[in-house]
Amino acid sequence: MLVTLEGLDGSGKTTVWEALKERYMGTFTREPTTSWYGDAVRRSLASDDADPLAELFLYTADHADHLQSVIKPALADDALVVSDRYVDSRYAYQAATLNGVIDDPLDYVRSVHEPFTRLPDLTLYLDVDPETAVERSAEANKFEQLEHLRAVREHYERVIAADSERFARIDATADPAAVLDAAVTAIENAAEGSLQRRS
Repeated sequence: MLVTLEGLDGSGKTTVWEALKERYMGTFTREPTTSWYGDAVRRSLASDDADPLAELFLYTADHADHLQSVIKPALADDALVVSDRYVDSRYAYQAATLNGVIDDPLDYVRSVHEPFTRLPDLTLYLDVDPETAVERSAEANKFEQLEHLRAVREHYERVIAADSERFARIDATADPAAVLDAAVTAIENAAEGSLQRRS
């Protein structure tokens, strides 16, 4: 089963991912990856003048390699796979960077990925308003600006509306323990008790 964690920067995805890693056996991974493709993504992330279309294809290359080298082999072994960010981050974030550059950027980004990507079985969407996200993330990179995150959230909402059964929306402004409990409940319900827990 492929489970992904999505949400704005500062929503607590990585904290939940780390807690799940302590609870369950499986493959725990993230995007951008630690491969050289992921290194290229991080270099682009650090550049304020990176071309948004070129950046999309860097992320897409990293995602394609991640699928082939990590995700698909783990799923073939019937492992639980949990990824901190995945293809929906591309749909939301890169579509936001392409606003005004390409007509309907969300549809464009999806059209690039749909021929080869593997959608998650369950996506935990940690929902937080852009103002709180900016406050928590302290605008650490170019994607963490308020107006940008507002556009990102709009794209997330479009993605969720189009595939609502795949998503479990979790209030990321709640107490951290409640957020984790909601995440665990969603995973347990989707897995129907077939998960291996760490002792």
